[in-house]
Order: sequence, then C-alpha cells, then structure tokens
Amino acid sequence: MATSVMLVDDHELIRNGLAGAFSRDEAFDVAGQAGSVAEAITMASSLAPDVVVVDLQLPDGSGLDIVRALRKDRKDVGLVVLTMYAGDEQIFAAMDAGASAFVGKDAPSTEVIAAARHAAVSPLSFTCAGLPEAMMRRMSSTTPRLSDRERQVLDLLADGLGVAAISAKLYISESTAKTHIAKVYEKLGAANRAQALVAAMRAGLIDAGSPPR
Repeated sequence: MATSVMLVDDHELIRNGLAGAFSRDEAFDVAGQAGSVAEAITMASSLAPDVVVVDLQLPDGSGLDIVRALRKDRKDVGLVVLTMYAGDEQIFAAMDAGASAFVGKDAPSTEVIAAARHAAVSPLSFTCAGLPEAMMRRMSSTTPRLSDRERQVLDLLADGLGVAAISAKLYISESTAKTHIAKVYEKLGAANRAQALVAAMRAGLIDAGSPPR
C-alpha cells in the first residue's frame, strides 16, 4: 500500500513540482496540498497522511508550528521540513520541534523523497545531511543557545513587534511575553531591543541584512 504524503508550501509551483516527483514514485500517493499553517493542520486532521512535507516559511506562521501540532497528536506521522534557510539554527529548531527530517530546497528531489521514506519508517528519529557538521559547530561555538520559543520571540522583535503584539501572535500572556523577552536579552547580553538585535545579527541568529527597527 502506497505511503500517503501531504505537501505544504505557499508557492504553488514548488508544490506541483514536489507532487510530480512523488507521483513518479509508486511507493507514494500525494493525498493533499496546503499553502498555510492553518490549512495544513486542518487538512492533516482530516486526511491523516503518513508523511507531511512542510516549508519552513509560510504566510501565517512557521512550518515548525505544523510540526509541533502534528507531533503532539501523532507519534507515527513522518514530518519532513523543506526550506531555503538551511542554517544550523534552523536544523536544530526542526529537530527540537519533532521533525523526522530536514532538507534544503537546493537538494535534488531524490533527496526529498529519501527523507520522506525515512520519515515514514522512523518518524521519531531525525535525519539531515548537514547534522554532523552542525553538531560539531554547536559544540565548539560560543553562540547563545536560545530555546525554540525564545527564537520565535527574537524573530518577532526583529519584525518590530512589541510586548502586546508578541503576546497576541504567540497566544501567550503579556507577562509571559515579557519573561521571554527578558530571557532573550539576558542570553544575548543586551539591555534593550536594539542591542539584542545587533548581538543576534553578529551571532548569526537573524538575517544581518535586516537592520534593527
């Protein structure tokens, strides 16, 4: 029986390309396609696919939101993160969220399909071609270690959001948002948002091409 796979990407061209690649492999059946976090979670609930391939950047949130939501409900679902942003932090964030595999969008389709095969068979074990090197860099690095939630808060700070907006975006109380922000500042050795963003850029935690707001 074919492994059912669901594809999540906000670019129709990429979804169609992936669908074509999976359709050419008799081991897989493309069960559905989604273009947002909300659509993906709803669709996955109704389709219950064996494997979900998710883009990291989506219009209404992160692909990791999908990974966390689906992993919370199902231990047997394979979760493959596919992204253009294949840095060390993204790799570890995907692993911490419960993904089964991490693949860069510059990889050939055969690598994506191989990751989906792994995810279907071993959904709770993480695979990524760059993981060994990333682990070595992490062990020898002095880069501040932020939790997954702290990374989300940092990204929202970089987007110019304040406490109230971060609270609403992450569905947490304002006091909790303030606690996370304070923790981010502490880990980055910063006293305010501007200092935190400069420190984060220097550490490679956010895009240096985006100036502090």
